[in-house]
Amino acid sequence: MILTAAIFMSLLGLGASLILAVASKVFYVKEDPRLARLKEALPGYNCGGCGFPGCEAAARALLAGKARATMCIGGGIDVADILSQILGLSGGTFEPQTAQIDCLGGDRALRRFDYNGVPDCRAVRSLAGGPSECEKACLGGGICAAVCPFHAISMGPHRTPQVTAAKCRGCGRCAEICPQKVISLAGMTAGLLHLNSAKECLAPCRQRCPAQINVPLFIRHLGNGNKLQALALIKERNPFPMTIGRTCPHTCENICRRNIADEGVAVGHLERYLGEWERTSGKHFPIPCAADTGRRVAVVGSGPSGLACAYFLRRLGHRPFIFEEKPHLGGMLRYGIPSYRLPKSIADWEIEGIIALGVGVQTGVRLGREFTLRELARSGFEAIFVAVGAWTIPQLCIPGEYATGVFASLDFLSKAGSILKTLKGKRAAVIGESNTAMDCARSSIRLETESVTVICPCSREEMSARKRDVDRALEEGVSIDFMTRPVRISYDSNGCVDQMEFCRLQAAGDKKEKNLCRIPIPGSNRIMKTDLVIVACERKPDLSCLLQGEDAGFGFRFTREANLAVDPCTMAASPPNIFAAGDLTTGRATVVSAVAGARLAARSIHYLLTAGVIPAAGDLQRRINPASILKDIRLPDNVPRVARRELPVEMRRSSFAEEVIATMTDRDAMTECGRCLQCGTYCYTGMFS
Repeated sequence: MILTAAIFMSLLGLGASLILAVASKVFYVKEDPRLARLKEALPGYNCGGCGFPGCEAAARALLAGKARATMCIGGGIDVADILSQILGLSGGTFEPQTAQIDCLGGDRALRRFDYNGVPDCRAVRSLAGGPSECEKACLGGGICAAVCPFHAISMGPHRTPQVTAAKCRGCGRCAEICPQKVISLAGMTAGLLHLNSAKECLAPCRQRCPAQINVPLFIRHLGNGNKLQALALIKERNPFPMTIGRTCPHTCENICRRNIADEGVAVGHLERYLGEWERTSGKHFPIPCAADTGRRVAVVGSGPSGLACAYFLRRLGHRPFIFEEKPHLGGMLRYGIPSYRLPKSIADWEIEGIIALGVGVQTGVRLGREFTLRELARSGFEAIFVAVGAWTIPQLCIPGEYATGVFASLDFLSKAGSILKTLKGKRAAVIGESNTAMDCARSSIRLETESVTVICPCSREEMSARKRDVDRALEEGVSIDFMTRPVRISYDSNGCVDQMEFCRLQAAGDKKEKNLCRIPIPGSNRIMKTDLVIVACERKPDLSCLLQGEDAGFGFRFTREANLAVDPCTMAASPPNIFAAGDLTTGRATVVSAVAGARLAARSIHYLLTAGVIPAAGDLQRRINPASILKDIRLPDNVPRVARRELPVEMRRSSFAEEVIATMTDRDAMTECGRCLQCGTYCYTGMFS
């Protein structure tokens, strides 16, 4: 019996073996030997950052051609190179991403109630949306730190997450699980393309900044000693930290919450300080650029807008090429701002840094003369950015305006201190109310004029010139006649200016109804002796370059103010593939607004070239959130704003070479960083002190 059972089981086993052997041949699936090598090369984190459920699934997707060699976020560029070698591909590009925390509130945010339940953000939020009055605030449950497979997140003192960048691999688990969406993944390209959203937690200074610089964060980096990180954050939005630090009106300082109790943080001086820190090092710090796309973009004009657009395009991997009419790059930075406000060496340094990224340049060529937009398109440029600026000074339309001794403001500023060395004994009159008018007046003082009078068509409160520049002009000896307008310019037998007649103005209409105008006061005409008249009342773009020859058929649209019309969301002009920004589209404006428009245009060009369509920007932050403007604050300290170090008035009056305001010292910069309240939309440091 036992023998029969043994024989039966042996035969059964033999039969099963034969069946399995046949099945293995019939149903055999040949496995790619590279699969084992791919699985071995992958780090084995199984983090899911690549979008696949584990490293083995990712390896199979690589073999099937459903994933790129750069898809492993945890492994980085080293793993990408190994995967490429196994698959026989070129190395490709890898752009690391790190988690970014968009909330500094946590325990600083006002609370509606105390929560004592399960310490899980999802549970906290399920109870009436959470205890915080701020709908954007971090709930402080720490679930992001719990799910991070790389231990890159810890909870800070205010119960908000803190990311250790060196450990973060950008897997995205924290961003995916956060119910408040205060965590996002950020890389270089995403940072360059990002536009502020009304849904974000934005401090008032961030809301007001035209360039959308993350002011609290760069100040926090600087205060912590991370100067390079702070500078990199600024250059994500602004390639001219030294220039903007000197020329920007810095409306961010005006809206700073510290103004409620003392004075706003000196944001502009801190920005300038970081730029100067780089320059004094003697070298441009490396600026990362995306892999070369091979897409060529023509940039017409090398003012702040043209240079900024070329900068952002190059960082996004494209090949911008600048065409400039004048012999040197810089536009208004070089030819329209005096050296005592912006030294030429500063502008040159920042321009060199942009060109060194790989931006092509050709000077001495004018649009409409040496080339046309259609010729650029035929020569292989897939998009064109036009930033020719506003260089034309409109006529005064009064008798005598063509007499010898009447200067256009930009012509005068380009010569003052270089070609035009002195005006000793001369009397000068400047017509205008802008920063350019103040520059002309202050430059005239430095040329040893006997007197300088500004004919200003508005009140001091209504002047577009920065208050501090008006103050300095008055300190240096400039006289300003407010609410006045020129009537005629008289000249002698040689055709040279010898006097000017002007009248006084009065306001008419209703300012609230936006129909306010200024009319002459009867019998108020006066005559002033003058040898020089500088017209600095306005600047307009010369649109003739867009309306000549074959470019006339493009069908450009223009605004009522005779500027080029563009889509404000994309900076696209009416012809396809043509974009514009800067003074060409706005008329006379600030350098920082030109840079902001250029970044928006570069974003649109990038999407057009890489995706074929420009995506809608979504819920853009366009207005100041009224709820973020507080009426009262509690300061955690009584530290006053660092005093500016300025040249004495007498030294100012005689020098074009020396800057009026010196750069901050290291100690002053750290003191000023400590004054920043690190605001969010509603919260700030010290609100419960």
